[in-house]
Amino acid sequence: MQTIPDIASRFQALRTQLDEVILGQERVKTLALTSLLAGGHMLLEGVPGTGKTLLSLALSRLLGCRFRRIQFTPDLMPADLLGANVFNQKSEEFVFRQGPVFTDILLADEINRTPPRTQAALLESMQENAVTVDGIRFPISNVFTVFATQNPVEFEGTYPLPEAQRDRFMMKIVIDFPEAGDEMRMMDAYASGRRLHDEMVEKLQPVLSADDLFDARRSVAAQVRVEPNIIKYIQEIVGKTRGDDAVQIGAGPRASLALLEASRASAALLGRDFITPDDVKSLVSPVLAHRVTLSPEAEMEGLALDDLLARIFDQVEVPR
Repeated sequence: MQTIPDIASRFQALRTQLDEVILGQERVKTLALTSLLAGGHMLLEGVPGTGKTLLSLALSRLLGCRFRRIQFTPDLMPADLLGANVFNQKSEEFVFRQGPVFTDILLADEINRTPPRTQAALLESMQENAVTVDGIRFPISNVFTVFATQNPVEFEGTYPLPEAQRDRFMMKIVIDFPEAGDEMRMMDAYASGRRLHDEMVEKLQPVLSADDLFDARRSVAAQVRVEPNIIKYIQEIVGKTRGDDAVQIGAGPRASLALLEASRASAALLGRDFITPDDVKSLVSPVLAHRVTLSPEAEMEGLALDDLLARIFDQVEVPR
């Protein structure tokens, strides 16, 4: 079992290499590593060209795990993800051919460009690390993690993810346009011949194996302690989303667990074996925003989800 300082050190080494490829977007990289250490799937949302796929590819190289990428399109079928039984003429029997989910890291590129039926095919694998095909259950990797990218739902040709699908993602990480200075640095890199999208990604060296990642997750769960007042704090925050007049669908118990595990990982990345209220506060929006649905009246009034969460947060007393 790894110690918390060891985990913090190894993830810092991972972050150092990641900084060579992803210029700027510091909060995005911090949230991605937090979700990864917490064992959660992440949903990366942003307009085209903001580095969603590049971030996923870079992380997959740094992890040294098995990696598969699948482009989600309107004609993608569930069997294209999970696999299917194929008749073998030589043996005269059906043989199961594994789909892309039989991997450690799955990049689901533009996940909201495929219909809900295919999106839902990932539900079992994301929650239970298993796949059921024709009544037979197949286990998949114990570190199976989905990096899903999506365009904003207002874009043409997109399908909003169902509530059950969104709830399987630990975090929704919104990637905005880069700061002017970071965009200049990116252009300077390309002008000098450093191609971040291919050459720099290929130079990345793995920091963690699949076994290392699994052990790091278990170590964080075992060593980062959670005081009762922090548990109460998390429950009150999540519970407030269920009783607000502006909310149609509040966050469920899975959100409470996600906020707890993400806060643990956040503390570990900072070298601590205990959670503080600030750990929780920094993760409220990425963990809860995609799980909360505003009422039609609130949407008509122009209420933003982040404003709602800030209002709810102010109503909960911060523990000492």
